[in-house]
Amino acid sequence: MATVLRHVADGVLVHQSELLENNTVVVHGRDGVLLVDAGITGDEMSCLASDLAELGRPVVAGFSTHPDWDHVLWHADLGEAPRFGTARCAAFMRELRSDPDWKAGVAEGLPPEIAGEVPLDAFGLITGLPAETAQIPWDGPQIRIIEHPAHAPGHAALLIEARGVLVAGDMLSDVLIPMFDDTADPIGNYLAGLRMLEAVAEDVDVVVPGHGSVGGADQVRARIDQDLSYVLALREGRVPGDPRLGPTAKPGWEWVSDVHEGQLRRLARISGGGGTPG
Repeated sequence: MATVLRHVADGVLVHQSELLENNTVVVHGRDGVLLVDAGITGDEMSCLASDLAELGRPVVAGFSTHPDWDHVLWHADLGEAPRFGTARCAAFMRELRSDPDWKAGVAEGLPPEIAGEVPLDAFGLITGLPAETAQIPWDGPQIRIIEHPAHAPGHAALLIEARGVLVAGDMLSDVLIPMFDDTADPIGNYLAGLRMLEAVAEDVDVVVPGHGSVGGADQVRARIDQDLSYVLALREGRVPGDPRLGPTAKPGWEWVSDVHEGQLRRLARISGGGGTPG
């Protein structure tokens, strides 16, 4: 089975998983490719490795945008290239893997549809880049690291500057609402992250979210505004008029409304406990 790779910019391709619409980004460099968020099932990653090998393009580096389970996976067929992430992302994974029962805990949280298809041996083996690192250290086009506090510890978006491509991680999705990290100020952190993406929006022609469809130049600002509207609605206690929720949600993504309800309950607890929800 061949992997479906979609060209989104010069030297930049995207493969989307069948489940959860995870986007793996392939960036061509001088001697091989960089893989961003390598995939979620063993078969998909193995097929991707085979296709790249047939093209004579070995994997020379990897990058995980953040430490959610579906962004820190790897397959032996992809080789032993260094797999980078932010220092906070790598530290989170080291702590998780230090638990003797980490593998059972991760397996328990996997979607049942693919629970037996996710390789965990190389799960989370991330090399943390020093906090001051501004670019991914590799032989391809310059890729700026935009670390911010939204969604997950050490979350980073990547800006492939010469290609005008923003790899947004788990933000700016057309199927997922903003999902908050477990912090004392989840709304404030998310707004800070959105502001950092907003600051580079004029340089972006293509946005690749962690889940959902790739957006063109006309979608970059629109997606930032949509995420911003959702977050501000929750901060102000309003019902968000968001097309990703309720009857307008994409078929198969109706469960996002449950995520929203859970976030409302958590924000209420923070506010009731004297915390600041925004």
